[in-house]
Amino acid sequence: MITTLHISNIECYSYHGCLKEESIIGGRFSVDVIILDDFSKAVLSDDLNDTADYVLIHQIVRDEMDIASQLIEHVSGRILKRLSDVYSKARNITIIIKKYNPPVNGQIGAAIFQVSLH
Repeated sequence: MITTLHISNIECYSYHGCLKEESIIGGRFSVDVIILDDFSKAVLSDDLNDTADYVLIHQIVRDEMDIASQLIEHVSGRILKRLSDVYSKARNITIIIKKYNPPVNGQIGAAIFQVSLH
């Protein structure tokens, strides 16, 4: 059985961006984590040890989002690396970071970057 765990909208206020102001003022971000794996044992057991731990995933995301970077691409890579170390047998892990209202010469709702490890 192949199952997917999708933890969506981990909200963070972080200091990522290429502009000096972004490292001072910060901005609103959200992170999605998608893990494709065989969690069929958890379907039957009702045991946290048989699935991915939301608390641990949330903490990893928050830890990495607290480290300022110029690029959300870089932050995504760090989160993906840490989660792939913890869930090394997962078939696929995807990280999606949304940077709301990025500073551009116009109106943009969000810049979104997605990275996956197969």
